[in-house]
Amino acid sequence: MFSLFDITAKRASLDGDKVAMDEPGSGRSVTYSALDQNAAKTASFLAAQGINPGDRVAVLCQNSIAFFETLFACGKLGAVLVPLNWRMPANELRTLTADCTPGLLLFDEAFRETATALGVAKSAPLVSDAADDLVALRESFEPHKGRLSWPADDVWYLLYTSGTTGVPKAVVQTYGMALVNYINLGQAINLTSEDRTLNFLPLFHTAGINLYTLPTLIAGGTVTVLPAFDEEVVIDLLAAGDLDTFFGVPAVYQLLSLHPRFGEVDLTKVRNWGCGGAPLSDALVTLYQDRGIVVCNGYGMTETGPTVFLMDPAHVKEKIGSVGKAQIMTAVRIVDESGTDVPEGDVGEMWLKGPGLTPGYWNKPEATATAFTEDGWLRTGDLAQADEDGFFYIVGRAKEMFISGGENVYPAEVENILCDHPAVLEVAVVGKQDEKWGEVGVAFTMLREGAGQMSQDTLRAYCRENMAAYKIPKEFVFVGDFPRTAAGKIQKHLLKP
Repeated sequence: MFSLFDITAKRASLDGDKVAMDEPGSGRSVTYSALDQNAAKTASFLAAQGINPGDRVAVLCQNSIAFFETLFACGKLGAVLVPLNWRMPANELRTLTADCTPGLLLFDEAFRETATALGVAKSAPLVSDAADDLVALRESFEPHKGRLSWPADDVWYLLYTSGTTGVPKAVVQTYGMALVNYINLGQAINLTSEDRTLNFLPLFHTAGINLYTLPTLIAGGTVTVLPAFDEEVVIDLLAAGDLDTFFGVPAVYQLLSLHPRFGEVDLTKVRNWGCGGAPLSDALVTLYQDRGIVVCNGYGMTETGPTVFLMDPAHVKEKIGSVGKAQIMTAVRIVDESGTDVPEGDVGEMWLKGPGLTPGYWNKPEATATAFTEDGWLRTGDLAQADEDGFFYIVGRAKEMFISGGENVYPAEVENILCDHPAVLEVAVVGKQDEKWGEVGVAFTMLREGAGQMSQDTLRAYCRENMAAYKIPKEFVFVGDFPRTAAGKIQKHLLKP
């Protein structure tokens, strides 16, 4: 198995004076040399706290440069970083800390109460206004003479899945996965050392670390870090032309499109717009196209590092709704229930294979065995189909599909059509039992502001014009918003038909 060289040390030697990361909120900025030195001093601090190779370091924080310095410090030391979901209450987080058993907990001052309630033996502030936070404490330490190479199959950090269908599992993330994601993403968007990107997605999800921050740092570009998504700040950065690449989940694109300045700001200065985490509706794709912006749908999982698919800009209009083709380091199969490849155009479960896949779930060998076939294919649980040109389309989750009157109904397809209605902002379709049809759909529907009154009959009539009868939801439930994960995904298991 190959190894990676110390990432920040190599970058510091190549272009040490270049700005690696900046924080508009705090005014903090670090060059690659400073990033490397800060990570090395942080590694010494961690070692002084008794952290050894393989030990876990939990982090409860919003986005900051200090987080990434700690991530690279763990690489130098051989420790394992565990970002925790700061939106979870302490009683939920205790389940995660009991699973990963951290030797140290670092936290933002805003989460001190939650951190204290977790009862981890050792803890320290990561970023605060006080003089006793990590950024200040590490200055008294000499830089750690870390490992020169990082074995590709060693564990770097753990990411707990968002839990849209149940209790979160910790997905192992290795150094090799980071490199493969850099290759898959980098060649897809032509990533270079001149690129500037924006970090605002939660760091306890793979997108916060890997789309596009970590690949940009490996490439030698510059990352602007926001504590969280703030549409005012993001609009200002876009208007200033300070970004070359941008990645967001559909909820981000939706919020930006609703901003009063969306129609005024020149957004064409961004070279590449990427989207993932959930399907971007055809209506939103078209809305951005009308502004001269080509948003490229992608697909990946925490288990895949995450980049697997990313649509190329040249085919977005022609292949609207597609997530593109599998990138260079990933193989794909679409199979039926017996594991046999389905004919071109048919729907089946998508299986993935390649060096960017996780080796498994932390402390859960049975879950790992269930997720993978004997010959190493990851069963994604996602339903997909490929067209005659090799472009892939995600139809939905296998567990979300329901059968109505003997016909398969894929909620993502129904949701996409309903989102084309001018009054509809977002939809989540779930199945429920029905005496006559076996199962029928229930469409939880969020209307656009100012849409006025909307009846079930109006939407049902719209559906009759645009989809087969068996796909039409039997019931429409109007909601003000949806239960969501921090990444903006709708938690369908919390919707009660």
